[in-house]
Amino acid sequence: MDLRQLHSFIAVADELSFTKAAKRLRIAQPPVSRHIRDLESELGVQLFERNSSRVFLTDAGRRFLNEIRVVLQHLSQAVEAARHVGAGGAGTVRLGIGKGLGEVVSRIVNEYLRLAPKVEIDVRDIASGLQNDALTGRVVDVGFMRPPISAPQLVSEPLYEESFSVVLRRSSPLAKREPLRLRHLAHETILLIDRQISPGVYDRTLELFRQHGIEPKTVPTATMPYEEGGSILVDSGKGVYIAVGGNPIHPSFAGRLMALPLKEPSAVSEVHLVWRSDEQAKTTLDFVQFTRDAFAKKESFISVQKAGRPREVRRRTGGRSPDTRGKRNRNRMKR
Repeated sequence: MDLRQLHSFIAVADELSFTKAAKRLRIAQPPVSRHIRDLESELGVQLFERNSSRVFLTDAGRRFLNEIRVVLQHLSQAVEAARHVGAGGAGTVRLGIGKGLGEVVSRIVNEYLRLAPKVEIDVRDIASGLQNDALTGRVVDVGFMRPPISAPQLVSEPLYEESFSVVLRRSSPLAKREPLRLRHLAHETILLIDRQISPGVYDRTLELFRQHGIEPKTVPTATMPYEEGGSILVDSGKGVYIAVGGNPIHPSFAGRLMALPLKEPSAVSEVHLVWRSDEQAKTTLDFVQFTRDAFAKKESFISVQKAGRPREVRRRTGGRSPDTRGKRNRNRMKR
């Protein structure tokens, strides 16, 4: 099967005439007939019904036509992409970003595009719990997310730690507490994000309460405080969130809600860079290497949260998913 056969098939299917198809392809009719005959022989099915005056597609022909149009469209896109890169373009890197990570990621993207202006960056908001599937399904190429990384075909690198905060109403008695400790939340209703959306934050939140011997009252939610729905829940008195990331409040509620740092040594979450182990695209691999180098060399990529405690940068020289038992270098950041 070759492209000439496929183009002849589409032409005959569109024109329902071998003569018109040949004219459209600007070749003689016998090669068109031969292409169709060879294609039917290779497929083992009849694609056209023929009589003395007309040509008809068979059921198999109609199904093959629908599918082959898609194949040829993808082929055309692949050719154009290759030509674009060959002409000096650099392709596209598709990023998945977990909630609250935009400030840090934007610094990386801006610095990278300064050095590689021909690269296209496609950024998508994807909750950490959904990024494993987005990466393995090739919806995105690189993820900035919070663990766990559950797919064996993915590689991850820890970039930094972020502190937990508590999202509450400014009118709450807790708003005057400094510092805010986990024991102060013992009688609060905790709005707990669905584990499928953010399994790392879900598990770490419950683990924190277990460590302190507190059995919290929790209400499951399908929304987060970054979103209007989550901020409405807090504003209406339904409970408080334990959140991670910068600015965990929807901007519309900044005057009514606040995020206070949770002053517990273990109230932290890791942020990882994740990509596919079989990745071949040079543009993607270049972006991954740039990000790893940037976090290894420039602590300014990590913003200090309002939580008030210094961030810690975890550095690794490369490789696969981190061995949590290994020794890691930690560098204190200045506020």
